[in-house]
Amino acid sequence: MTADPSPSSSSAAAAPSVKGVARALSQHHRAVVGFLFGFFVILVLYTTASGQFGTTNTIGAVHDMENGKKDEAAKTMGQVRIEDKNVPGTEMNKTTDNVQTNRTDLSSQTVNEASDRMEEELIRQELGQDGDKNESNVKHGAPPKPVCDLSDPRYDICEISGDARAIGVNRTILYVPPTAERGADGQEWAIKDQSRKYLEYIEKVKVKTLSAAESLVAPECTSQHAVPAVVFAMNGLTSNPWHDFSDVIVPLFITARAYDGEVQFLVTDLQPWFVDKYRLILANLSRYDIVDFNKDAGVRCHPRIVVGLRSHRDLGIDPARTPRNYTLLDFRMYIRDIFSLPPDGLGIPYKEANKNASGGVDGGTGKRKPRLMLINRGRNRKFVNIPEISAAVQAAGFEVVVVEPRRDLRLEEFSKAVDSCDVLMGAHGAGLTNFFFLRTDAAMLQVVPWGHMEHSAMIFYGVQAKEMRLRDVEYSITAEESTLYEKYGKDHPAVSDPESIHKQGWQLGMKYYWLEQDIRLNVTRFAPTLHQVLRTLQE
Repeated sequence: MTADPSPSSSSAAAAPSVKGVARALSQHHRAVVGFLFGFFVILVLYTTASGQFGTTNTIGAVHDMENGKKDEAAKTMGQVRIEDKNVPGTEMNKTTDNVQTNRTDLSSQTVNEASDRMEEELIRQELGQDGDKNESNVKHGAPPKPVCDLSDPRYDICEISGDARAIGVNRTILYVPPTAERGADGQEWAIKDQSRKYLEYIEKVKVKTLSAAESLVAPECTSQHAVPAVVFAMNGLTSNPWHDFSDVIVPLFITARAYDGEVQFLVTDLQPWFVDKYRLILANLSRYDIVDFNKDAGVRCHPRIVVGLRSHRDLGIDPARTPRNYTLLDFRMYIRDIFSLPPDGLGIPYKEANKNASGGVDGGTGKRKPRLMLINRGRNRKFVNIPEISAAVQAAGFEVVVVEPRRDLRLEEFSKAVDSCDVLMGAHGAGLTNFFFLRTDAAMLQVVPWGHMEHSAMIFYGVQAKEMRLRDVEYSITAEESTLYEKYGKDHPAVSDPESIHKQGWQLGMKYYWLEQDIRLNVTRFAPTLHQVLRTLQE
């Protein structure tokens, strides 16, 4: 018989077995707890990350919807965009379908890039707060490069390339630098956005480079634009044709012509009459609607924004300082082309008209005489004996056309009238600015008022005429031909000693010689000058 095992021996054998099972269970429990803890951590991270991406996408969608609504509203409202001032043959109202089509993609991209930049900035800040002083990992940003240049004696200019945002109602332009270029402090300028930096009539525009902290809370774009923008003022001394061209149109040509129309104008202090009068020029320099910047409440984002207008000198261009070496002659040709005037290859009008005729210029053979446009000013420095002057001009062998230009004249028609003339004659003043419409080798006859004004006559009109291949002839009147002689008498310093007047300041000189003086030409003394002009045209 087999004996049964004793109880004592069975207990001894089972003890080691129970302990092994307990150890195994303990290890298994720890493994399960570790797995659950790790799974929980991963779940939390995943949920957090998913929430962040979901939030970004939601912001992008809302941003796009708001952009669409605001852009549609802007198109409906017009933003004073001159849609009802269409000009046949121009591209003033060219649509920007490419900008509209890509707006949603651009908006989403902008938001995502902003989120990425914000995340990078937060990481950088966290590393700094955690005490990580490894300079190879923590980049504090280089000092921002100035975007404004205030060094020119005539004008100030600001140029922003990159993330440029324009807020018209605040007259503010913001630059949001790339993350790596952001500094602890921003930079700020306030400039007058026209070509005369010291002109008191121009309000300033604020230009600001945002700091790292400011960049994170920069106002969102309400509209995205694919073309650069130029911000400039239309007020100041405009309404005088010379200042219209010298202060705005020529500087705008210098600043914007190189864009070949792919630029938009954001105009502060917009002048409707200016836009209407010079609409052909403005429409050619920019194919996009003009924006009344003072009334623009949105945040307009452009890849590049220029604030201000470059100006080299009074009514002049320095080819060495222009992007494509433009000259004032190029500008005159450009203006003639815009107004559909005959090409430069044609000669002055009377020569073209008489090419196939026989006989002398005034030999009684029916050939056309040279045509002289006599511009008479309306208020000061005007000719007080126009009938007598007209008769003298005709006696010298010219056909005469007397005009008194007004601010509201239609340049489309007037430019053709000037082009049909061989000579443009007038007293020193704004009316001579119409010499841009003359043909090469036509003549400008400038009557210089009393008061040592020869220097002004030369630097404001004479030099320009020669640069544009026009013939410059000047006639300086005597004291007796000035109405100052009649008003004050020959012994008054304004008559007898102009230099003493000028030494007392420009205000006194302006009072007498620019504002109070009219002209009574001595036609007998003037006759030789007319014959000189005629000989010049016949050369």
